[in-house]
Amino acid sequence: MQSEQDHYAVLHIAPGASATEIKEAYRKLAFLYHPDRNKASQDASKKMKEINEAYAILSDPIKRREYDIPRGYRGRVPKFEKGSKVKVSFSSASPYRDRTGVVDKTPVKDTFRFWYMVRFESKGLPALSRFAEEELEEVDS
Repeated sequence: MQSEQDHYAVLHIAPGASATEIKEAYRKLAFLYHPDRNKASQDASKKMKEINEAYAILSDPIKRREYDIPRGYRGRVPKFEKGSKVKVSFSSASPYRDRTGVVDKTPVKDTFRFWYMVRFESKGLPALSRFAEEELEEVDS
């Protein structure tokens, strides 16, 4: 059973929020509405279910993309530009998982996502590999 509520509104965040902002918003709201803090409140229990549903969708990059596109939240703008430092996410099956690289070229768009060529330096030798947008995370400079 999925609600028709806007998941971004439930978590009090903007549609362009980063994964870190989503996690922080979820933790803050979960602390406020957790059943252990609000034992007798049916409203708090209902709100907690909405918060959990919103977080389950928005914290998963694939589910989030499927949620965003029909609602027009995901403008077809690349998340990373040429020269951006990125990290391959832990969920990727790539041998470059958890390594940091630099976006080498302007991303290429297909119907569902942007694709990035990422340059890695290893023992002084450059290596290029292709990644989908949801496989990459922004690196704090």
